[in-house]
Amino acid sequence: MKIKTTRFGELEVDKKDIIEFTEGLLGFENLKKFFIVDPGDQTLILWLQSIDDAATAFPIIEPKIFQPNYMVKLLPVELNSLSLENLSNASVYTVLTIPQNVTEMSANLKAPIIINNKTKTARQIVLQDSKLEVRFKMYMDLKKYIVNYASDDSKRTNVNVANKEQGVSTVQANNATANTTNNNNKNAEV
Repeated sequence: MKIKTTRFGELEVDKKDIIEFTEGLLGFENLKKFFIVDPGDQTLILWLQSIDDAATAFPIIEPKIFQPNYMVKLLPVELNSLSLENLSNASVYTVLTIPQNVTEMSANLKAPIIINNKTKTARQIVLQDSKLEVRFKMYMDLKKYIVNYASDDSKRTNVNVANKEQGVSTVQANNATANTTNNNNKNAEV
């Protein structure tokens, strides 16, 4: 289905990707249907876009990215409301507040969004842990994670160019190195 949004233009959304908040979000109880947009940038910030209101989208992020020790403890009644036995089949996101000065960005650790990955039902749940902050300053932690994130593609997927003139290449997964054959038939490590 095609959804018009103010921020991202018109997007094609598969019905299986629609997330339903039966109670809405805090302060937006009338908005029930959303989907997640990945803008494809390097920030790791996703957007929870409303289907009901094209102008409403919330920046969200997985809290484990900037707060590795973050734990969500739900009461049995909260798990039941999402048809979950535990959080192994759920996604957890925090809503971000991004002011004009981006270094003041904060995450709401107190009221995460929990999504049942099977049923696509979700709730924003206010956790009972008094130590959790509503405006957790996380810009520096996120920046550190992005800067320190090392991706060594040579350990995952390698490209072996069989014929450079014709541009033919084959992919060999899980090899430590890849060889490229140049015009002189010499092997060079990529």
